[in-house]
Amino acid sequence: MITAACHCGAAVLTAPAAPTEVTECNCSICRRLAARWAYYPPAEVGLPAPAATQVYVWGDRMLAFHRCRACGVATHWQSLNGARDRMAINTRLVDGLDWSTIRVRRFDGAETWRYQDD
Repeated sequence: MITAACHCGAAVLTAPAAPTEVTECNCSICRRLAARWAYYPPAEVGLPAPAATQVYVWGDRMLAFHRCRACGVATHWQSLNGARDRMAINTRLVDGLDWSTIRVRRFDGAETWRYQDD
């Protein structure tokens, strides 16, 4: 099991295992967040209490980005459209990951909507 926590520790998530692959996206929001997203089925993720996070939804309204209400760190996103079978955790919030064993995939969310390393 892994635990992801914001800077102040008010928003904590858990997932069943460390990721073997994460995504770095260059869309307008992900580029600014500098997140590395790991995807999990929502039923497998322990979420923070709803009062611990603030939600940001914009543009095509496909994703709800969550951030800690106290310190502002981006913690995760949840799908608002048909792709509700997965959500993403910001793995930059997980201490102790062995990044040498995790594949980092680059996703072009700004232009082509394709992985750049496929």
